[in-house]
This record gives sequence, structure tokens and C-alpha cells, in this order.
Amino acid sequence: MLRGVKRALRISLRILIGLVVAVVFAAFLCLDTVDTRPYFSQPYYVETTARLRAEAQTNRLAKGELAAGFGRARLSPTLNVAGDAPSKGEFRALPLAGYGNRHGKPAQGIHDDVYIKAVALKVGDRVGVMVGADALIIPPEVTDRAVRRLGTESGLKREQIYLSASHTHSSLGGWGEGLVAESFAGGFQPEVRVWFSDCIVAAVQSALSDLRPAQFGHGRFKANDYIRNRLVGNLGKVDPEFTYALFKQDTGKLAVLGVFGAHSTVLSGDSMEFSADYPGYWQRSVEQATGGMAVFLAGGVGSHSPVSGGKGFDGAEKMGSALAQKLISQLGQTPITNQVSLGMLGLDITMPPLNVRVSDGVRLRPWLALKLLRARQQSFIQVFRINDSVWASTPCDFSGELALGIKDFLAARGATAAVTSFNGDYVGYVVPARYYHLNSYESRLMSFFGPYVPDYFDELVRSMAGTLIDQ
Repeated sequence: MLRGVKRALRISLRILIGLVVAVVFAAFLCLDTVDTRPYFSQPYYVETTARLRAEAQTNRLAKGELAAGFGRARLSPTLNVAGDAPSKGEFRALPLAGYGNRHGKPAQGIHDDVYIKAVALKVGDRVGVMVGADALIIPPEVTDRAVRRLGTESGLKREQIYLSASHTHSSLGGWGEGLVAESFAGGFQPEVRVWFSDCIVAAVQSALSDLRPAQFGHGRFKANDYIRNRLVGNLGKVDPEFTYALFKQDTGKLAVLGVFGAHSTVLSGDSMEFSADYPGYWQRSVEQATGGMAVFLAGGVGSHSPVSGGKGFDGAEKMGSALAQKLISQLGQTPITNQVSLGMLGLDITMPPLNVRVSDGVRLRPWLALKLLRARQQSFIQVFRINDSVWASTPCDFSGELALGIKDFLAARGATAAVTSFNGDYVGYVVPARYYHLNSYESRLMSFFGPYVPDYFDELVRSMAGTLIDQ
């Protein structure tokens, strides 16, 4: 009896030791400490800054008379059809992108249409297009397909195509593969990428075909009552500026680009209909008042929530209409000119290894994190200059607090700045490094690439903007 007990104990001990060894080995294989090495000494920084120096040496401004053209394409799908026809935007069912609590359920209909809108600019032989999408983000696969088509069919390079999204959480889903993308955007439906990219191409080509002599003006106003810092409240800062650009053809037709940093989350995950949220109400109000086209681009939305004064569609309408009225009151006093300096600079950036954390100081090894995120090692940052107005695009939820620093940097050089998010790639949230150790959604769960990406991006944007503004 005693011998049997001892034998059982020995077997149990061996099993326990084996389990401990297996756990230790698995932890060694799957886990690592967070990479805290300074970014400016790492290979990804050296590669990217060398690339930037080469790009800057060949960059030039075009100066002369402006031509502008406007185009749009309806992004809203046709739902509940017998069979998918992605080239026509027809789908049996589609999820909405933005909230995980929808669990990939199909949209129930369309409350208000979502669009792709584009403004094409030409000065001399320099052409650039600024595109806004009523979407959560513009996924990289959609960008790749649209850029390929625009290169082949319209002769545009990536640096000439400035992309952004309004970040509405009630637009197209189904475009992403992998655990993280599908938790926010629903189950993967590859046909969605075809429809999404074709709409971008259609809007851009429509704008290019509409190029006419035009004038340009820009301005900004404070909208403090409609934005708050959701990460640290009054301990942090907000960027309350609503920035806009006005393009008016000699025929009288006009377009307005608007940038604001409040998340497009007035509508909650309970809303199951397509909608552009408060940016849609802003766009429709401006278009109704001016007879032109209004395009909304998400600003530095990292950490910034809307203050709508209401809930659901009533709140979205209240906020969007109020921001529109503030803009409309200023448009008539905005100086415009047909003499424009136009420049653009695009940069392929090498990203650091993934730093997806399981605790504050412990991360998944990059090979494992890559299976969850399907993130790329290369991303993209871009800067447009239109006279003394600088527009910088970023591939993330870029922090409004970081945007404030960039605006101050350019103001000291006599320029104004608009910093926008979601430029055709997505690398997570980029919030100030001082918040990196907060146990929050933005700084922990959605901070994919480590503590120094904010400083890295900030340096690159400032360097690129300075290159253009100092010419």
C-alpha cells in the first residue's frame, strides 16, 4: 500500500515538474520584456531618416495658379440582395466596423449615406489629391489596391494621394483579417476591399476630371465645448481647433475640407445602421448652406472624445450642425487666392518590432504578436503644403496632444497645421510617451509598437513639415 502511494507521488511529481518545465519553456518562447531601447539608435530609425534625407533632396514646390476639382462616390452598400456583387456595392449582409460589442452582427440598414470624397489640386505640373472617407479607417489592403489602380489609370504616385477617414464607427466592416481586426470590423469578407477601393478610385478620378481654375483659403476656430480628453481628463490637454480649407472654382463651385479631433463616437455600439455620425451631419449642413461639397477628415483623435450634448442620432445632429454653423459664419470672411505654393512629401517608414503587452513590462514576442495583428513592418507618413497651410497624415489614432506640439512648431515658422489620422494604414494608437504605463485601452491594449513610437512619429512629421515650409 505504502509502496503504491510512493509510486503515485513520484509520478505526480514528475508530471508537475514536466508541466512547470513546459510552462517555463512556453513563456520563454512566447514572452519577452518590453523593448525600451531609445528609438534614435535603432536600425528602423536609421533606415527611415536616411530615406527621408534622400526624399527631401529631390522635393520641390510648385508655384503658380491653382486648379481644383471635386469628386465623390457613394460608399453605402446595397444590402439584403440575393448574391454579392462587390463591383456594384451589393452584398447579402455586411457588418459595421468600430465596436466590439456588436460581435460582427450584420447591419440592419442605412440611416444616412456614407461617401468617399476627393479634392484634386494642380499647380503647374504638380498634382495632389486629398481624400476623405466616411469610414472607421482606410485599411492598408484597400489603399494598396486603390493606389495601384490610380497609378496605372491616372499616373498618380502614393505621395500624391492624401488619405484620411472620418473614423465613424458605423460604416463598412468586413475588410480585416485576424483576431484584432475582426473583433472591431466583423468577419472577413474580401469582396468589401474591392468595393471600398473602387469607390476611392472613382472619387479621385472624378475630381481629376473636374480640374478648373480655382482659389484657395484656409482658417480655423476654437470648438472647446465639443471635445474632451477621455484618457486623463483635466490632467491632460485637448486640441480644440477646427481647421478648414476652402477651394472655390472660378465657376463658383466650392469644396471645404474640415478637420476636428473629437472621435466620431456619438453613436454607440447599439446603433446597427450605416451612418457617418456627427461628421455626416456636419457635411450635409455645410453642403446645404453652400451648395458645394464638404469633406471631413479625422484630426488627432487619440484620447479625444466628442461632447455632443445628446445621445444617438439627436446628439450627432446637434454636434455636427453646431460645428457647421461655426464654419459657415467664417467662410465669407476667409481670404482666398489663386496663387498657390503646392508641395507634397511622402515617406515609407520602418516600424519597430511589435510590442503587444500582456502586462506593463512584458510583451508577446513579435512573431506571436504578428499572428494576432497581421501588422506590417512598413508604414507611411505624408505632408502636403498649400501656401502657409501644412497638412500631415498619420497611420493611426494620432494623439491630439501630440498634434498641439506640431502646431506650435509650425506656428513658430509662420505656418498653420492640420494633423490627420487614418492615412491608409493602421498601427494602433500613438499617444504621448508619458501615458505609456497607464493601464488603459489606448495606452496598453492599442499601443502596438512600444513606448517610443510617439517621439519617433513626432520627429518625422516635424522634419517633413519643416522641409516643405522652409523652401
